[in-house]
Amino acid sequence: MWLKPEEILLKNAFKLWVTENDNDYFVLQRRRGYGEGAGGLTGLLVGTLDTVMDSTSKVAPFRILHLTPDSQIYWSIACGGTKEEIVKHWDWLQQNIMRTLAVFDSSDDITSFVQGKIRGLIAEEGKSSMVQEEDPERFREALLRFHKWFELPAREKLVTYYSCSYWRGRVPCQGWLYLSTNFLCFYSYLLGAEVKLVISWDEIWRLEKTSNVILTESIHVQAHGENHYFSMFLHLHETFLLMEQLADYSVKRLFDKESFNREPSLCDPLQITKRGLETHARSEQFRMFFRLPREENLLEVHESFLWVPFSHLNALGKICLSEGYLCFASQDGTQCHVIIPIREVVSVEKPDSSSRSLTVCVRGKRALRFSEVRHYERLAGTIRSRCGIANSPQHSASTETIKGECQTLINHFEDNPDDVTLMVGQRDSSKAVSTEALMTVFHPQDVENLDPKMLKEKMKEQSWNIHFTEYGRGTSMFFTKKTRDLIVRGVPEALRGELWMLFSGAVNDMATHPGYYTELVEHSLGTSTLATDEIERDLHRSLPEHPAFQSDTGISALRRVLTAYASRNPKIGYCQAMNILTSVLLLYAKEEEAFWLLVAVCERMLPDYFNRRIIGALVDQAVFEELIRDHLPQLVEHMADLSFFSSVSLSWFLTLFVSVLPIESAVNVVDCFFYDGVKAILQLGLAVLGANMEALVSCHDDAEAVTILNKFFDSVTNKDSPLPPTVQQASLSNSDRSSHATVDISELIRESYEKYGSIRSEDVESSRKRNKLFVIQTLEDTTKQNVLRVVSQEVKFSASQLDDLYYLFKRQHFLSCYWMIDSPALMHHDPSQPYLDQYQLGFQQFSLLFSLLEPWAVCSASHSLSLWVCRLIDHNQDGLVNFKEFCSALDIFYHGSFTDKLKFLFKLHLPPAFELPEDGVIRKSPERGRGKVDLQAYLKQWQDEILKKEETIKDLPRINQAQFIQLSKTMYNLFHGDPEEEELYRAVARVTSLLLRMEEVGRRLQEPASPKKTPPPAPPAGPPEEGEGEGEGGEEQREEQAPSSSAVQKDSPTSSSSPSTVQKDSPTSSSSPSTLQKDSPTSSSSSPTSSPSSSSTSAVQRDSPVSGEVDWSFSFEQILASLLNEPKVVFFFERPVDADARLAHARAQQLRPRAK
Repeated sequence: MWLKPEEILLKNAFKLWVTENDNDYFVLQRRRGYGEGAGGLTGLLVGTLDTVMDSTSKVAPFRILHLTPDSQIYWSIACGGTKEEIVKHWDWLQQNIMRTLAVFDSSDDITSFVQGKIRGLIAEEGKSSMVQEEDPERFREALLRFHKWFELPAREKLVTYYSCSYWRGRVPCQGWLYLSTNFLCFYSYLLGAEVKLVISWDEIWRLEKTSNVILTESIHVQAHGENHYFSMFLHLHETFLLMEQLADYSVKRLFDKESFNREPSLCDPLQITKRGLETHARSEQFRMFFRLPREENLLEVHESFLWVPFSHLNALGKICLSEGYLCFASQDGTQCHVIIPIREVVSVEKPDSSSRSLTVCVRGKRALRFSEVRHYERLAGTIRSRCGIANSPQHSASTETIKGECQTLINHFEDNPDDVTLMVGQRDSSKAVSTEALMTVFHPQDVENLDPKMLKEKMKEQSWNIHFTEYGRGTSMFFTKKTRDLIVRGVPEALRGELWMLFSGAVNDMATHPGYYTELVEHSLGTSTLATDEIERDLHRSLPEHPAFQSDTGISALRRVLTAYASRNPKIGYCQAMNILTSVLLLYAKEEEAFWLLVAVCERMLPDYFNRRIIGALVDQAVFEELIRDHLPQLVEHMADLSFFSSVSLSWFLTLFVSVLPIESAVNVVDCFFYDGVKAILQLGLAVLGANMEALVSCHDDAEAVTILNKFFDSVTNKDSPLPPTVQQASLSNSDRSSHATVDISELIRESYEKYGSIRSEDVESSRKRNKLFVIQTLEDTTKQNVLRVVSQEVKFSASQLDDLYYLFKRQHFLSCYWMIDSPALMHHDPSQPYLDQYQLGFQQFSLLFSLLEPWAVCSASHSLSLWVCRLIDHNQDGLVNFKEFCSALDIFYHGSFTDKLKFLFKLHLPPAFELPEDGVIRKSPERGRGKVDLQAYLKQWQDEILKKEETIKDLPRINQAQFIQLSKTMYNLFHGDPEEEELYRAVARVTSLLLRMEEVGRRLQEPASPKKTPPPAPPAGPPEEGEGEGEGGEEQREEQAPSSSAVQKDSPTSSSSPSTVQKDSPTSSSSPSTLQKDSPTSSSSSPTSSPSSSSTSAVQRDSPVSGEVDWSFSFEQILASLLNEPKVVFFFERPVDADARLAHARAQQLRPRAK
């Protein structure tokens, strides 16, 4: 590797380096302790220095230095991990540089030329990389060490590296932590003690920051049941965040494709960088805070002051600019924040250059003034270009008018800073939808009704109108602490739909996708899928007590919204609980608004909730458990196992308490959810448990605790609800109400904010990421246990061996996904499939794993053998092998009897294993893994497996000529490298010769009246050295074939021959053995161990006889009986296999790159 020229001091360096080669301008040196004489104390000391010190000159075993004859200064220009690598660089210097250097007169000119040439070479190498690192030189050095120490494939992308200590017990090991796209690696070498650790991100169960008495602060990693601790980082927080992002990236890509497909910036695992991950994390945090669409990315951040009219002060904060939005958040994040869609901006003015300010005018006669913006001119230009003010046709006609209005607005604002009426405007009511909210249709408000509840409702509306006057209304409204206070007190029925749209960000989705919902409805209605069938089944279970869903109006609207969303997001489709949530949305929002609210909930606010494994809900349950431990210690002392609360709270999270609270109370919870997100649900859950603390502590079992909570929820009321009794849900009978005190939902929500409002959204998100790893690994472990329970009943592997096999099988599945954008294995991985089909291997993956585990590791035809095994055990012929099929085949090779193994080999040479497509490619069924899951087909397959009788040897078909020839070749290849190879070859030759003689006798007995008989071909003989003797012995009894068969057996050990008379007389007779072997590219004439391939098999089949007179075949019973007479062959196949050793070998070699 070429290095950026760097001056080095050689005063003491010669004690550590040995000169291997030199000339007038360059020196090639070897590090002491490497190569010859690497052992001893010198090697230990040098190895320790190489690990601790961060310099390639102290790490790479070889280096090249540049010097000039009249100078004492040396420059390092190249290093290498192997002698071959450094010699290539040395030869290049000799051929391309040495002749040119003689032209220069000055040593300074020589040094300048060499340095320029080396920098040019480094720049050329850098062009091939699409990513520029912050410090390319140091990164290239680290990359060299990374590949040298861990022997991972060259495609593995190193993201970054850190110096740290790894704790083994109570002793720290100083070394280097390397973070790559797919692996966490650590290396340390201290005084001969080497520590090497490689953990793939998809194997991590826990990743968290911890501290204890010994370690003030460390990073804890749990994988494979082992705990690893890393400490003494220079920037521990930065390191942890990057590790968290890489683990989350791996989990999304490998386990959770539904959310990963929404991250196009991270789709290529070979282009992941530290800078890219940090940018993605900032954009994700930006979108989450401001509730923006997932297409938005954070482009610029500027510190500034924003004039806040209602507070009469300038608030310090940050301007955040994305493709479609200009956002501002005050410095503490709680005082205020505002979101301005770029589409609403009509002008950007710079009234005062001295204060570096700019004023953004938006529709509705509104303006926001930012001051002390460092790069205010660039920001103004960016906003103008984003909103297209100068070039947009819709603005060009009235540019002067808009400028005049904006200037008048600015002047008035500067002269009258206390006048806030012009800073806010009326809500834009230009959006038109086809339907009304169901609550408006089924419960229109009576204006003349002046009962106390309606009066209180009017007072709430008046409070909100005052708030709108002061803080604005619509998309650019200021969000403040006062807004949250109004939410906690309750949202008026008439404003609920509008505020839900605003707080969730759905208003922006709908504004930027006009007509999208109508198109989806037209496209989706009338289609029949699994999702639509489930929707139809659940339509009448959605708030059945409410009058709106007792009529066709409400049911039809619910059907259209759910069907449209299933069409928009087919990977989610429809999940239970979506119907209940959508029903509530339709009560207060118009139909199209309800659709976009559902999009916001499913795709942003509750990610991964509504998929097949409800991962998001399970993650939030784990977060809820952590909060219980932190805030309700009394409950934890009484109930050490908090899994009960996880199971009980599942419906709370999935339905936002709608399924457990009366509808008039549940909508208040939904109000808080749309403003504060899942934090509001967690707070309310803690408040519910806190309100029932004494009863829960005194209960004796889970059933009693469930009863206590159900009674509490039934007692929750909304005393301010203006809904009539026909709409409200009857929760408790009068007798129950008298025995259980009622709880007002507003008081319960207020208490949750007072007691648990200190919970920060940032902490909730951090806990989500931490627990997501554990939840997904728990689901994966459940899958593994179910698979092993099924497979263990049919194989003889021990439990630990099956566990190792599953680990290897699953890792092989992922190895094909690590370095590919569109991996077929990833495309076909579907958690909704039955357990056995969730992880499957295609042929390439299967072949690599099979080659590591097959008992005949030196088999020269392993590729063809793997291909046939893969096709044989692939029962549904979809090109994929599941774990059960894989273990069944391996179990035969490891634990099967001689008869079982021979029968398996026999079936490998029968269709469908032996008959391949012309191109030899195994194709994937297009229906697999997509569309509707045919449950009936799985049930029928299960029934067939139960009723299937065990196959006997009499059920096997006969093997024909070409298949028998290939079977003989396969057996020869299996024997290759065995200590008794020669005896095994002779044994098979004797068996084949005997079988052919038996076939000839049988043919003569069946055709006694035939005037002319065609003798059968000669048997496939052994290797040339011993084949001649066997051939001569056989031909003494068959004088008619002596010349031909002798020649055949000298040519090839596996050829079949036909008599010379047939070759001369009949153009349709079978080819001679020599012809077969000459036509086949894998002929065994040169070596008895040549491996057959699919091409040779095809050649044999094409050359097979077409005349019925010369066809011959054998039954399995004949082959078995003949081979049983050869003890050497029987012993070879019955030789016990050390499964543990093979598994250990596979684990050690699986990650290492192998030649194709």
